[in-house]
Amino acid sequence: MAGSVNKVFLMGNLTRDIQVKHTANNTAVANIGLAVNRRYRNNAGEMQEETTFVDCEAWGRTAETMGKYLSKGRPVFIEGRLRLNEWEDRDGNKRSKLLVVVDTFTFVDSRANGSGGGNSGESFQSASTSSAPSGDDIPF
Repeated sequence: MAGSVNKVFLMGNLTRDIQVKHTANNTAVANIGLAVNRRYRNNAGEMQEETTFVDCEAWGRTAETMGKYLSKGRPVFIEGRLRLNEWEDRDGNKRSKLLVVVDTFTFVDSRANGSGGGNSGESFQSASTSSAPSGDDIPF
């Protein structure tokens, strides 16, 4: 294979309200917690559920829009890519964390009370990702 693909699709519920912060050059960044549930039958035929908690981050206009319209408990569909953050903690130990960088997201529900987030299925794409290749450009 000549290249590689780094694409993640997740649908889940936000585990906390989104707090938007700004970098020194005033770029918005939001750290997002997502809970993704999976239901399955175990070997005994009983229904089981497992929850995977995923850390995500959004940048720029995407971060601002998510912070404005989404809150704890809301369902959201996220499209993004994996990134590995590596650092040293206070004790000099090497640490790492895998997270999803949000490229686009879609509001999954709409709120009747006007506190909103838009219509069901309304999606938002960051301007910085608009030059990403379309599905027709993927070689498989």
